[in-house]
Amino acid sequence: MKPYAICHMVCSVDGRTLHSRWRPKSYDVGDLFERLHDKLGGDAWIVGRTTGQEFAKADDYPLHTEQIFPRENWFVRRDAGVYGIVLDADGKIAWGRSDIDGDPIVVVLTEKVSDAHLAGLRSDGVSYIFAGKTEVNLDAALETLNAELGVERLLVEGGGTANGAFLRAGLLDELSMVICPAIDGASGAPSLFHSADTDADAPAPLTSMKLESSEILPGGEVWLRYRLEGV
Repeated sequence: MKPYAICHMVCSVDGRTLHSRWRPKSYDVGDLFERLHDKLGGDAWIVGRTTGQEFAKADDYPLHTEQIFPRENWFVRRDAGVYGIVLDADGKIAWGRSDIDGDPIVVVLTEKVSDAHLAGLRSDGVSYIFAGKTEVNLDAALETLNAELGVERLLVEGGGTANGAFLRAGLLDELSMVICPAIDGASGAPSLFHSADTDADAPAPLTSMKLESSEILPGGEVWLRYRLEGV
């Protein structure tokens, strides 16, 4: 069984997500994302490697270890109220911490990661699961999160590459989109959903979007919630 997955993002009018590029400069998004995140009430939230790297406190792990670890899921905790899930297929993030704002970190890996990286995760007290041999299988990852940690409501919170992967895999049940009174207006900024060049022509298995609610927020933002239906 997979969790109910909500893609939750804050973006400019032109769908860009890098706040530092938004204009006018006088607009301040503040903690809007976090406040609505809490209101949505997920059991876990998930981000991609690039976003996850922003939370890391270490530069790297040792390159070698004499230990050999089975490619099996490893958990430090199974009783947390909320988990922070990070997709890191190649094992590139050295954490230097075990939680993000109190949410225990769980890393989604592939079986090609090194034993040295697994040793580093264990030394930091970071849980991990495997979801594929060389590429992350999102379906398998979600099944594991539900079966092993009881995750029933998952907030998918980018960046755009991770969001796009969930969309193309048909795993999103809902879109929570906050449109802010700001514009990026230039090329090159990350967007709500995007893909690598190899996936650029892969259509999402999306057949309908039903508006569940709309709300004008005090700062002039518009919060839209859509139910997504797939094939």
